[in-house]
Amino acid sequence: MPITRRKTLTLIGGGTILAASASAGAFLTTRTPHDALAPWDAAGDYDDPRLNALSFALLAPNPHNLQPWQVALEGEDRVMIYHDASRRLPETDPFDRQIIIGFGCFLELMVLAAGAAGYTVDLTLYPEGENGPIARAVFAPGGTHDPLFDQVMHRRSCKEPFENRVLSAAHANELELFADVYTDAPTVEALKALTWAAWEVEARTPRTMQESVDLMRFGKAQINANPDGIDLGGPFLESLMLAGVLTRAEQADPTSQSFKQGVEIYREMLHATPAYAALVTAGNTRADQIEAGRRWVRLNLKCAGLGVALHPVSQCLQEYPEMAELYTRAQDVLASPGQTVQMLGRLGYGPMTPRTPRWPLEAKLMNA
Repeated sequence: MPITRRKTLTLIGGGTILAASASAGAFLTTRTPHDALAPWDAAGDYDDPRLNALSFALLAPNPHNLQPWQVALEGEDRVMIYHDASRRLPETDPFDRQIIIGFGCFLELMVLAAGAAGYTVDLTLYPEGENGPIARAVFAPGGTHDPLFDQVMHRRSCKEPFENRVLSAAHANELELFADVYTDAPTVEALKALTWAAWEVEARTPRTMQESVDLMRFGKAQINANPDGIDLGGPFLESLMLAGVLTRAEQADPTSQSFKQGVEIYREMLHATPAYAALVTAGNTRADQIEAGRRWVRLNLKCAGLGVALHPVSQCLQEYPEMAELYTRAQDVLASPGQTVQMLGRLGYGPMTPRTPRWPLEAKLMNA
């Protein structure tokens, strides 16, 4: 649950957050988890075209930053992509739909990176059936550069309130090539209410909230040790940890001041939204889900190029009993009968947010 400095100032009764000594000041100036961010700088530094493409693919957006991929190199031109079955979200994503969408993002970045390096990728999904590898990728010379690849290092999910201005018609028109874009006031207000209600359901259902809390990484040491999940780091948040205000127990307790403050932060963020983007597929097969992921990351990259912020808010698309009513409402609002809404995101203009921690490529190679 990200907490901004502006909001967290109120967490300790309006008083001083931390009585900073000289040693505390030194501590707070060195809290960037450089090891966890190193894969961003290492992207593109490999001689093998497969490793080179994979080094960009692992930067893909994925639910709760689980990074569920494992890869194996075969021969001189082939990659097999597997799902690490230990990386799932059984409470909020019981059918792995969102996880598979994340694999679609991964595959699309791999293909874009290969093309930028002059290689094509022949993808075969589920070559051994749905209980086997997610995909087989065969690399060959001859790819072309897609301009969207130029935005890979700038892509972010902006979990902050957006500016109080409408999404420009020009930007909306360009993004319509990638997703269904909603800017009209009645639909925007309906989606604000829907996304807020869905966030509350997830946050106030103990087992679904606990799933997120268990994946929180508190401070530099935890983030470097496990560069996945939900990172809570930086000098200010670590000062709250030192003060005992920001803890795992507090985040899981709906009666705590920290939890209540988080609710207000998310309320403000979700309501500061001028537009939405939705991805809808004709069916809901694994292939449909992977295609949705490929489209989602392309939308993300296009937004980065336009200076538009994008933040996924797909809680209302989750498939567990407490969310069923809102799931049905989302499908009714955003899709035609028989279709499936795969992704929903906020669109607007927001700040550039930091890079998200990643495991190094070597940690994801099954035959390194």
